[in-house]
Amino acid sequence: MQTDALFWKMLVFDRVDEMDVEKVTIAFGTIDLVAKGRTTGATCPDCGRHSERVHGSYQRRLRDLPLGERGVVILLKVRRFVCDARTCPRRTFVESFAWLTCPYSRFTTRLGRLLEHIGLALAGRAAPGWRPNWASLPGG
Repeated sequence: MQTDALFWKMLVFDRVDEMDVEKVTIAFGTIDLVAKGRTTGATCPDCGRHSERVHGSYQRRLRDLPLGERGVVILLKVRRFVCDARTCPRRTFVESFAWLTCPYSRFTTRLGRLLEHIGLALAGRAAPGWRPNWASLPGG
């Protein structure tokens, strides 16, 4: 499994040294990658002080670009750190994966860009051959 994790890290996170792929599961047309940050600490966004004191962690589920006919889901373990600066108004903060996704987003930046390009190319039009089902609408 170690060589598989290394293969998937090189395939999905090419030239990204800050990530480790812990586990890969392929089932039901979906590739699930369990990943985490490799750095020992993070910098507080308010005061700029570096902290290595972990307060806790949680998992984010991010959709990524499909690979062949399979959907890719990144299960990202995100750590929450404690800011020890007394003058800082922020007590805890999370490690940033700005190159991978935006805060509160449910998909990666590259998938977001692709969806944006598709939306601009279609100019808000529906797919060819699509017709609304008026009977399913209220009052229809």
